[in-house]
Formats: sequence, structure tokens, C-alpha cells
Amino acid sequence: MNPKQEELCKNHDFDFSGLKAIFLNCTLKPSGELSHTEALMNVSQSIMEANGIRTEILRPVDFTIPPGVYPDMTQHGFKKDDWPQLCEKVMDANILVIGTPIWLGEESSVCRLVIERLYGESGKLNDNGQYAYYGKAAGCLVTGNEDGIKHCGMTILYALQHLGYVIPPQADAGWIGEAGPGKSYADEGSGGPENDFTQRNTTFMTWNLMHMARMLQESNGIPAHGNQRSEWDAGCRFDHPNPDYR
Repeated sequence: MNPKQEELCKNHDFDFSGLKAIFLNCTLKPSGELSHTEALMNVSQSIMEANGIRTEILRPVDFTIPPGVYPDMTQHGFKKDDWPQLCEKVMDANILVIGTPIWLGEESSVCRLVIERLYGESGKLNDNGQYAYYGKAAGCLVTGNEDGIKHCGMTILYALQHLGYVIPPQADAGWIGEAGPGKSYADEGSGGPENDFTQRNTTFMTWNLMHMARMLQESNGIPAHGNQRSEWDAGCRFDHPNPDYR
């Protein structure tokens, strides 16, 4: 970059210190194996770390996570469940980024498992009586050798916003190579790391997540009125036109 470009990139007044981001790489490969999805996630992670955000990338496949929609599946017949310790990191983060490969046009089985387990926590409330994911931002990154980036992004981001996450503009990005068997994102000569469309969208997604998380932090999350489960259960109807409908 020339000096002007460097100045435009580096000189800003935004303070992201104190923010945390958790990246869940829903690859089917355990740690130690090359993950093309993680190679793309590393781009987003690097941008966040360059701006003072504490980050961590984890692979759910490294953990024993049984299927289910309850916070602790050992209470529902399974002998071991590592989800509670993983969930603690998710709850502690301001930003969640889910990464997934594409298989048969869909996100990975691990990704669906993670979303189900996230759903299992959705009955919990924050200190304002809202659902526990309120006040957090989320996005997703997708890689593969077949069509499906936007489809996977659609299903993942819908699920996350339904649970309470705030989804900023352009909160997804991805890369797919030539259809069928061939080079994947991190393979030499794939063109993925040099693809302007992928790198631009990944950068925009990252900054949008950072901006959104900062705004939510500064405003103490989503305003707590009209959306508090605790107050609804107590009988408050928040201007519902028929407060006595029950």
C-alpha cells in the first residue's frame, strides 16, 4: 500500500478494547488437520486482533458435544457433555463468528449441532430480563467446493438472530472454488486468499461486527423495554392492543 492507503486503513478513532470474539470453526476435522474454513476465519481474526479485540478460535469437533436442545445433556441420558464449558466462552464474548464448510449444499453436521446447542440456551435471561444473547453481534464465514455460500449464510444468520443475536449489515462472507473436486481455499494456487470479492466481504463483515459490538457495548445492549421475557411473564403487555387476550 502507498502511504495514503496506509493512513486511511490505520487512522481511526474507534476503540474496540475490552471486546471479545469467539470463532467456532465447524469443520469436520480435529485440531492439527488443515481446515480451509479456519484459514478464512484467520483473516477476520487478524483484523480484530489488530484492533485490540481478544479472540479465540475453537473447533467444536474437538469436544464431546452430544445432540440435543438442553444446556446439559448429561441430565438427559448422555454420559459426557463438553458443551457447558464451550457455552461459557460463547456467553462471555461480544462477537460470535460461526465458520462452516459446505457439504451437499448445506452447512456441516457440526454446524447444525452447534446451532441446536445454542438454541438450548435460549431460555436463559440476561440481567435485564431479556434473552441471554441480546446485546451480542454475530456473523458467519463459509468455504467449499460447491454452491451454497448464501444458502448456508441464510440459515445460520436466521438462526442466530432468532436466538437474539444482532446481525449487522453484510455479516457473511465465503469462498468456493471450481464446482466439483479441486483446490480448496488454503491450497496453493487456489486463488482463494487472492480473491478480491472474498477478501473484501470478509473484511467488511469483520468491521461491521466490530462496529456493532462496540455500539451495543456503549449503549448497554438493546434497550430493555418491550422485549423482556421476565416482564411479559409477570403480566406486562407493553402496549399490546389486547392486554387481556388471555
